[in-house]
Amino acid sequence: MRILIIRHGDPYYPTDSLTEKGQREAELLSQRLIKENITHIYLSPLGRAQRTAAPTLQKLGMAGVTLEWLQELPLYLKQPYATKYCPDTDCPWDMPPERWTRLKDVYDSVKWRDIELYKEAGVLELYDHIGAEFDKLIAKHGFVRENGLYRIKQGYEDSTDTLVFFCHLGLGNALLAHITGLSLPVIWQTIFLAPSSVTTVFMEKHLDIPVAVARLAGVGDTSHLYAGGEPVSCSGLHTKELR
Repeated sequence: MRILIIRHGDPYYPTDSLTEKGQREAELLSQRLIKENITHIYLSPLGRAQRTAAPTLQKLGMAGVTLEWLQELPLYLKQPYATKYCPDTDCPWDMPPERWTRLKDVYDSVKWRDIELYKEAGVLELYDHIGAEFDKLIAKHGFVRENGLYRIKQGYEDSTDTLVFFCHLGLGNALLAHITGLSLPVIWQTIFLAPSSVTTVFMEKHLDIPVAVARLAGVGDTSHLYAGGEPVSCSGLHTKELR
């Protein structure tokens, strides 16, 4: 089985929609996705994700399934933790590096969960909810999470399903952290998913053992934009130009 995590196109946040550039990105993205043998499409309920998916759904003649838990995470941490840990920004995935890198055990894939900032500010609860909903969904596709890996149900060993998730930057990185078992704060702070980018996850079965591990192949890929002569958007970065 293959999973494609797609961030919405260049956003116009005031109306939860896409800019003209974002609309061009969505069109170029659709030209790529129609060649991907997609079997299932899942969507965030937010407008910018829905509009990004629209050209692909139209070309494929498919109806996507909207899932509430795929919407972007809240931008702001609960007080007083925002003031204590993030005086420069309340956004949990946009903390200055001199702050988040000094949090004890932030790089540990298990112990980061004990950091007060994430544990008490509502991040951990929300992250666990996203992971539980994701696991419930892909269990229906034959992959059941057990001890950090995914047991493959009988009859799904050679699954050729391709699941597409149209979602967001913070949410997409949360999915990557959950699927791989890596530290959520580190994934948040170090991986940029550009607008309309495609991240591919192979659920790989090792030899004849019916257990799959997530293998990332192409994180935040924007080759469809380069092929169409469309610049990559910096939305979500502090820099204003990608080189």
